[in-house]
Amino acid sequence: MIRTEDTAHPAPLNPLFKLALEMGPLVIFFFVNQRGDIFAATAVFTVATVIALAIHYALVRKLPVMPLVSAVVVVVFGGLTLLLQDELFIKLKPTIVNTLFGIVLLVGLYFGKPLLTVVLDSVFKLTDEGWHKLTFRWGLFFFFLAAVNEVVWRTQTTDFWVSFKVFGIMPITIVFALAQTPLLMRHELPEDGAGGDAASDDAAPDQPAAPPAPPSRNDASP
Repeated sequence: MIRTEDTAHPAPLNPLFKLALEMGPLVIFFFVNQRGDIFAATAVFTVATVIALAIHYALVRKLPVMPLVSAVVVVVFGGLTLLLQDELFIKLKPTIVNTLFGIVLLVGLYFGKPLLTVVLDSVFKLTDEGWHKLTFRWGLFFFFLAAVNEVVWRTQTTDFWVSFKVFGIMPITIVFALAQTPLLMRHELPEDGAGGDAASDDAAPDQPAAPPAPPSRNDASP
């Protein structure tokens, strides 16, 4: 009985291992480009991306939306790069993926559906206001990444562009994600403790209800 439940609901991936699966192909892309050229790097990057996705699915029987969409674009544009021997297609891949996610998030928000939890495979539990704010910020950030990619590949060498994807985009994304911590703390939903509260209310019905928990003291985020 217990085994059946474990098989149906595998444990989530360790965050560091999940990060390695998502960022590993990009790091491989960088090293192969350093030792070879953009076409060899693109071929290895495409294969590594598919392998990483397959490992993720084999471990949790689930494919996260963002890496899945990114992998599809990598296969299509990586294939075009190799078939036509034109590096333009692989350079456009980050612009297309980030623009796509930015549009999905902001359009979903316009219709009252913050889709960030789907796009980022998030495990946070936030208030509706928190999800709306976080979704809006990430939507704008994806457009920012798309614009930065366009500026870099159009004005710099291919080697610089590849290096910037690893040593520029990755740190910028990590810093941005960490900068959202105050918002997450302010809008995080409290853990379920209804049982204990209900018992307390029954024991002392005449006492006023306890005030809501105060917001986080970290006010760095508007």
